[in-house]
Amino acid sequence: MKETKNNRLPGLLTIMIILLLTGCEYLFFERNNASSEPVTNFEYLWDEIDRKYSYFELKGIDWPQVKQTYSQMLYDGMDEEALFEVLAGMMNELRDDHSNLIAPFNISMYKVDLRNPVNYHSRTIEEFYLQNGRYTGAFFHDFLSDKKIAYIRYASFSYGVSNQDLDHILTRYKETEGLILDLRANGGGDIMNVSPILERFTSENTHVGYFITRDGESYGDFSERKNFNLGTYDGIRYEKPVVVLIDRGSYSATTMFAVAAKALQNITLMGDTTGGGGGLPNGGQLPNGWTYRFSISQLLDINGLNFAEHGVPPDINVQFDWSDLIKDEILEKAIEFLIE
Repeated sequence: MKETKNNRLPGLLTIMIILLLTGCEYLFFERNNASSEPVTNFEYLWDEIDRKYSYFELKGIDWPQVKQTYSQMLYDGMDEEALFEVLAGMMNELRDDHSNLIAPFNISMYKVDLRNPVNYHSRTIEEFYLQNGRYTGAFFHDFLSDKKIAYIRYASFSYGVSNQDLDHILTRYKETEGLILDLRANGGGDIMNVSPILERFTSENTHVGYFITRDGESYGDFSERKNFNLGTYDGIRYEKPVVVLIDRGSYSATTMFAVAAKALQNITLMGDTTGGGGGLPNGGQLPNGWTYRFSISQLLDINGLNFAEHGVPPDINVQFDWSDLIKDEILEKAIEFLIE
C-alpha cells in the first residue's frame, strides 16, 4: 500500500493529536467526584462549557444569561429525566451538533439537519441514475452520461477508506471527463478519512486551513494557529475537474472536507451550504456519571475566516425539487457543469 511522499507533520495528523488524539465521534472523559445533586451537576456543566467552548463570540451567545434562565428550572426533588431536560436544553442553546449530553436513557442533539431543507434522495439516485451501481468498500459508484462522468457516493466518514478501494475506483474512471463526489447527507465521522480522499485530487502539497483551540478564560482566548495541510498521494490520482455535492446534512468531517476542497483549483462545491460542525469536540463526565462533549476548537480557512461552523457555502447553489422524484436537479447540474 503506497503512502504519501511528503512528511505531513505538522499536518492533519499532528493537529488531531494536539487537539484531541481522536476523531470527531470520540471523547476524552475526566473522572469527577460522585454527586447526583441537580445544582451540583448544573453548575459543573455550565462552568466546563464557560471555560472551554469555542464559539460563544461567533454565535453571539450570552452564556451567563443562559445560566440564569436554566438555573430557574431546577427544583428540589427533581428526577433524572427532568434534570436531563434542563441540561440538554442548556446545551442546545449552543446550536451545535458537536455538543451533546449522554445519559444511560437519552442523548441530546441539536439536529441542525432537521432545521433546513433536505437535498438528497437515495432512491432517485439508485432508481434513475445508477440502476447497476456497484459497491467498493465504503463507496457506491458508476458511470454517467455515456461514461463521460464518474459518480461516487460516500455516505459517511465513519466508513473506512482504503487505498486499495480508491485505486480500483479511480482506475475505473480514469478516462472520464469529470468526477462527481456526492457528500450530501454525510453527517461526518472519522476526520482521518478526509485527507486520504482529497489527496487523490491534487499533485501538490497544499495548505488548506488552520485549527485554533480555546485556551484561556476569555471567550476570545485561543492557541496559535496550527496548519491544516494536504499532501499528495504517490500513486493513482484524479486531477481532472471534480464536483463535490454538499447540503445542510453535510456535517462535521464533511464540513472540514469542504473547507479543504475550496483550496484545490480543480474542485467545485455544488448544492447547498454544509451544516457546519467546524469545531472539534472534547468532553468529560458530570459528577452524576453522565458524559458530555462540546466544541473546543475552530476550523479556519486559508484566509483565517471561521465561517465553517455556520456552514461552507457552495460555489454553485442548486436545490432538490421534491415535487419531481425522478430527477435530481443537483446531480443534473453537476453533469452539465462537467461536460460543458
